[in-house]
Amino acid sequence: MSELRDEHRLVICIGDIHGYYSKLKNLWRNLKFQTNPSQFKKALIIFLGDYCDKGPDTNKVIDFLIDLPSKYPNQKHVFLLGNHDFGFSAFLGLLPPPCDGSEFKEGWKEIGVCNEENEGWYCGEGYENMHFHGRRWAGMKLNKEGTGTQYKGSVYNAAPTFESYQVPHGSAELRKVVPDDHKKFIANLVWVHEEDNVWIESAEGQKKCKLIAVHAGFQQNKPVEMQLKLLKSKDTSKQWLKCIQDKDSVWDMPEELKEQSTIVVSGHHGKLHIDELRLIIDEGGGRQNKPLAAIILPSMKIVRDTDFSDGNQI
Repeated sequence: MSELRDEHRLVICIGDIHGYYSKLKNLWRNLKFQTNPSQFKKALIIFLGDYCDKGPDTNKVIDFLIDLPSKYPNQKHVFLLGNHDFGFSAFLGLLPPPCDGSEFKEGWKEIGVCNEENEGWYCGEGYENMHFHGRRWAGMKLNKEGTGTQYKGSVYNAAPTFESYQVPHGSAELRKVVPDDHKKFIANLVWVHEEDNVWIESAEGQKKCKLIAVHAGFQQNKPVEMQLKLLKSKDTSKQWLKCIQDKDSVWDMPEELKEQSTIVVSGHHGKLHIDELRLIIDEGGGRQNKPLAAIILPSMKIVRDTDFSDGNQI
């Protein structure tokens, strides 16, 4: 493996945290311990989205992330929006209005009344013009015997997020008790990030690439530029944002990006998958018994919260 050149900035991509504050602290400690201190202090850190739900400490996770720029002023931090964060944001009323001038409630029909009933969409205070993902996020999905699936409140498993702010699942009080700095953080999450001059280790040695980070990936059958435009504009007129919320259709690398030597890095999929320049870093998938993972570029080294390190805490 070739030596890391001084001018090659470390790029660290961190998978879906899902409310697991203890995992995040341990992973950060291990990243500090397993990298050169001077390079870590200047690293580009890309968080791949999904900070909330499933795990118990969404509020502590967001506090941790908000504090990073002041604790590490020479690092660059990128916080992507995940599909769970989209639902959280929709419930809090933080999404920008649709670009086409429509109202959020006009999209409910597109999804269908059957889904509304089956998923137990939220119908409480403030639902009247809420994006349907906000209603799904705060809804109540009943657990059915024999299915093997146990929901924590909604299909998003959002109950732990409500509880981390000391309110019961589905309570409209959440919008009042989430601190303003948390709301600002959530509202400012980016939907896609592009970075030039990222180095990556390959069979031929280190090579310079463009990197695009997006929570789920890009569709094969649509021009990438069109998808980037939608993401950059934060267009909420679309009811289903496949680059953020889909799975199978965005798993692979679009051919046009393969030809351009572009790294596409995502979380979302509940797997660790490395296929040349297509990187999926979500080994934990929000499961309590699975690790939180990160990848370091250019070395392609995987670091987990479960790695044993003697380094100090943040």
